[in-house]
Order: sequence, then structure tokens, then C-alpha cells
Amino acid sequence: MFSRSPRRGIFRSTTVDLQRSFDDENILYATPSCGYCRAVKHLLTKKGATLIEVDVSEDFKRRHEMIARPFGRRTVPQIFINGSHVGGYDELAELQREAKLDALLAEVAAVAPAPGE
Repeated sequence: MFSRSPRRGIFRSTTVDLQRSFDDENILYATPSCGYCRAVKHLLTKKGATLIEVDVSEDFKRRHEMIARPFGRRTVPQIFINGSHVGGYDELAELQREAKLDALLAEVAAVAPAPGE
């Protein structure tokens, strides 16, 4: 389980309910041995993002879920922000270089429900 202060970002490793809809969630499909997955977590932690991390290393149902999502690919990391496919680390880093990542995360924060709702 990965935890950071709310100001610095939060990551949760979780067992995913395959029947649950993740249309409005921020999801990181990853494996423990993936360096690019760690780089994604590091970058988004610095940005204060909150994600659900899904380990697909040994769970074929979760890996199939990742691939079955719109634009889902077979490699990790795969990042979905507010239900939209961002891509992998390269695409996330490109958003950062183009100064678009902060705006994307701000959009997510603006539509997120307040705690307790």
C-alpha cells in the first residue's frame, strides 16, 4: 500500500472489483518490478494526484480488464485519469513537458466530489 499525505498525493494498491465502473476514477495499471510505473507514481505524487494502483503482474483478470478498456494496451504502466486513457509513462511525461498535466489534474480535482459526499 502506498500512502502519501493529501498534499503530496495518495496511491492505493487495491483488489479491483471487476464489476465496478471506473469511468470517473484515476487508475494506474502497474507491476511491482516496472521502473516506468515507479516513475509515474513519483511524478504524480509530486503533483498531489490520487490514483488507484492495480497490480497486473500475476492477476490475469486484472490484466484482461486493463486490455479491455478503451485504448487499453498490453504494456504497463497504463494510466487512466478521470476515466480517460492517458497512455503510458512517455505520454504522461509529454503532458508534463508541454505543461498540460497540471491542467488535466486540475480538471479532475474540479469535478471530484467533496469528501463525505
